[in-house]
Amino acid sequence: MSRLGEPAPVLLLADGWEDYQLLDSGAGRKLERYGPHTVVRPEPQAIWRPALDDSAWDAVDATFEGADEAASRWSFARTLSQAWKMRYGEVTFEARFTPFRHLGVFPEQAVHWDWMAPLISGAGRPVKVLNLFAYTGIASLIAARAGAEVTHLDASKKAITWANHNQALSGLEDAPIRWICDDALKFLNREVRRGNRYDGIIVDPPKYGRGNKGEVWRLFEDIPELLSLCRALLSDDPLFLVATVYAIRMSSRSLHNGVAEALSDLPGTVESGEMAVADPAGRAISSAIFARWPQG
Repeated sequence: MSRLGEPAPVLLLADGWEDYQLLDSGAGRKLERYGPHTVVRPEPQAIWRPALDDSAWDAVDATFEGADEAASRWSFARTLSQAWKMRYGEVTFEARFTPFRHLGVFPEQAVHWDWMAPLISGAGRPVKVLNLFAYTGIASLIAARAGAEVTHLDASKKAITWANHNQALSGLEDAPIRWICDDALKFLNREVRRGNRYDGIIVDPPKYGRGNKGEVWRLFEDIPELLSLCRALLSDDPLFLVATVYAIRMSSRSLHNGVAEALSDLPGTVESGEMAVADPAGRAISSAIFARWPQG
């Protein structure tokens, strides 16, 4: 089968967590445990009935209420610490209640952390990794822990400060991580001109965003250029590229085709599909699509 053929999409389940669990889902909501705290958040995809009774849902520590961002907020059942430690493998990070219903970690991303870490540690040579739209830096820390020299880029100074804190919590203060606050496309173009190259690239762009100097990012308009620049920045012996997207209107097939086209001159096969977590009743909630290429 050619790399631009039609391989079946796959569903990747993040099932390696100890500090996170999807406890139940249904009726447009999901019941989750983040470390010591249980929370309820909206989940429009959960169109089935909850498996647990109301008492489990009513006993939570915090609920995110409202569908409109301007009117949405966290409601707390009791006084809680607004930040707490969590772990994944050997990496420690801080979770927080944010105004946008997120808590600083996207649990489904663990499927890619588990996938890339052995590629890095098993390379048998120095490895350079670029993490774009890198948020709180968990992927950067896992790559560094596996032995990579990491360039971490995000347009938000607050996110980079949070990632720096996670670096200290993980005891990786001396790890070779370069922290960059910049617009992704501008940075990538400069890296191409400089002749810098990377053995692995992680890409997790938002649907819409702004750079640190007001540059506008629009996923559907800008992702072709982004993927092309990523290809230009891959080394002569690259290990991987993984792209994830949380925009509902884009299918995994679209992302697959974009990555496959950008990497069409490289050996290996692009894998694509959805990233999800599942509750104890076996109902998987897919939060994002992905396409990833490992060295063939």
